[in-house]
Amino acid sequence: MGKISRKLANRFRKRGRLTDAWSRIAKQESAANAKGVSSARHLIEEQAFDPLHAAYTAAQNLTSFFAELVSRFDELDEYCEIVGAAEDEYMPGGPPLSPLTNSYFSNWAFFDVRFGPDRETIGTCLVDLAEILGLDPFMTNAVRRLQDSRMGIYEHRGCIGGRTRLRHLVTGEEFGCYVPAGYRGQTGELWYVRCCPPLGDRCEYHLAFTTPYVLTETSKSDWTAFLKRSILQAKNSDEPAALHEFLKYGHDPRSWSEYIFLGYHHHRPDAIFLVGLPDVKGSLPHAS
Repeated sequence: MGKISRKLANRFRKRGRLTDAWSRIAKQESAANAKGVSSARHLIEEQAFDPLHAAYTAAQNLTSFFAELVSRFDELDEYCEIVGAAEDEYMPGGPPLSPLTNSYFSNWAFFDVRFGPDRETIGTCLVDLAEILGLDPFMTNAVRRLQDSRMGIYEHRGCIGGRTRLRHLVTGEEFGCYVPAGYRGQTGELWYVRCCPPLGDRCEYHLAFTTPYVLTETSKSDWTAFLKRSILQAKNSDEPAALHEFLKYGHDPRSWSEYIFLGYHHHRPDAIFLVGLPDVKGSLPHAS
């Protein structure tokens, strides 16, 4: 448990009204409740969500309410400064207002923005406080899996039934993926998307939790070379770990958001299209 998690844990232990506020939030009919089960069931039964999508959406909703509750405290000042400045700069909400979708930005804000001396995130804080807050183990695991997830670059390997086959560009890992945005794409396309793994034995497929960013006018070899030269700068000599670190956190908190903003080309309701490489300024349509 990091320093900020410990401070938040002490606040919840000592302040009854804070705990009461969490309980009220968790029990709201429209929110994910503390056990997560009824919220996911509601999404499945009332809104026809895919079960894995429902579980991760409930976990993200719960994390959002937790972030709203704790962001008022001084120990979250650094977090609020990072996310607030990015929100002002990029105005997330999806095209045409901004190429940064709400799904991309919220996952970045909750699970990729590190703050404090122990480089914690909203997601790690929520997992650390799970027992104090009375979270169900299934929902705690879903939040943990979201925290462990990241955006990645994948090659489209075709569609089988209702699943899209994606192969990680560097590691070669391949899996079937449910895409809630509805975009089926074409074999050979490159996608920049956040993929979340199955939860327990409830399903065998992954989830594309963000609207796909389709990378155009660049080849698989272009992106492989970019990723390899980017992780050469990493202090970590373990290549898979360095790749994960770079794809999740970038060289700075806003580097991947900046790429999306500068590389935006066009969109359709179920996908957003980007061009160029992050480290080749002249290839980005909106780079000055």
